Amino acid sequence: MNLKRIGLDTSKAVFTLHGVGQDEKAVLRRNMRRAEMETFFAKLPPTHVALEACGGSHHWGRRLAAMRHTVQLIPPQYVKRRGSDPGYTRNVESLGWRGSGHFWCNP
Repeated sequence: MNLKRIGLDTSKAVFTLHGVGQDEKAVLRRNMRRAEMETFFAKLPPTHVALEACGGSHHWGRRLAAMRHTVQLIPPQYVKRRGSDPGYTRNVESLGWRGSGHFWCNP
């Protein structure tokens, strides 16, 4: 799978991933359990991963950075969530692309 960027929404049990390829088209839309996360990301080549900054994202940011992925934590005030919006992860992914100097990389 040739991914350029992945947006990751962390939660207690099920994580949501949205990834785009080199042509900026969505190639990955997937819900994944916590146990599957490390195996999935370990198989990927180094990729840019954007997460909303929260308690759990710092842990996952360190784990992903150890796997040589570039991790970007986005402050919650930049991410707009509307209820259980399925486009939320896409918004996180696109903010990772458009991000300015306000965001942190590799925690």
